[in-house]
Amino acid sequence: MQRLIAILCLILAPAAYGQPCPEKNMLYWQAFTPGGESDLSARHQQVVLKKKCPAIDMIIQYKPGAGGGLMWAQMNSLPADGLNIVGVNLPHIVFQPLEGQVQYKTEDVTPVYWFHYTPDALVVREASSIKTFQDFVKAAKESPGKLSLGGSGLNSANHAAHERLNAAFGFKTTYIPYKGTGEMSTAVIAGHVDGAMTYTAFAINNKGTVRALAVAMDKRHPLMPDVPTFKELGIDWVDGAYRGIGLPKSTPPEVRKRVSDLWAALNNDPEMKELAAKSGFELVNVGVEGMDAFMKEKTQLYTEGAKRIGIGTKK
Repeated sequence: MQRLIAILCLILAPAAYGQPCPEKNMLYWQAFTPGGESDLSARHQQVVLKKKCPAIDMIIQYKPGAGGGLMWAQMNSLPADGLNIVGVNLPHIVFQPLEGQVQYKTEDVTPVYWFHYTPDALVVREASSIKTFQDFVKAAKESPGKLSLGGSGLNSANHAAHERLNAAFGFKTTYIPYKGTGEMSTAVIAGHVDGAMTYTAFAINNKGTVRALAVAMDKRHPLMPDVPTFKELGIDWVDGAYRGIGLPKSTPPEVRKRVSDLWAALNNDPEMKELAAKSGFELVNVGVEGMDAFMKEKTQLYTEGAKRIGIGTKK
């Protein structure tokens, strides 16, 4: 009986996990330039998929522009075959349409899986004379508007966090948008900007080159134990960016479910958990079953947040 049960478990395992391998290679479209958090997470998924499905390649494509908006405006023109996957981000896909400078609406984007979250982080170059958050506040207040902070695009999570930083601590810094974290990274390291309003993943993956001053987490990050949280600094700030995948709106429900299940299998693989932890990603698992409720909640949250920072309001 035990042997029979074991055999049945082996037979039923693929169906139970809902993770059959794709029949053909997959194109994974990225809305930002190479080298950022979205690209890094895609590379992680590429590695784990290859282990699970050796005959299949995940081919990463890049179409950056408009803070991700260029790709998201075009995603519904892709084949609805389950083989063209698009990286999507929150709060970007809520903020950008509210601002009105992109050619898509939030409801045009069809997420099928959210796989991780990266908390906000304020960083400066390692060579900067600014050593602590208190130093940063002093410099920002002494010379309003002089300090410049890079971020991954207009009306992105970084942009919103920058405005929140200024408002919360009563100073003024200048936001410099880039086409993604990869491009921003070059600017920070080269000293073209004084620092960046970015994510914990950027701080961790560039340790020794940049110095984190504060993170938007409930408690300190285990890989950056010396970096205080904004909560410790007196502001109730726990936020960041979600990353996931979407499909063209015309994709049939059963195909959406199949892709969602595949990403769930990737996300729950032990190697993925290890890669995510090393890179500063906080894994989440939101598939098609919980997508409507999740998007309703986040859309309302970010719409209210956009009003507070002036996105989409008439000047």
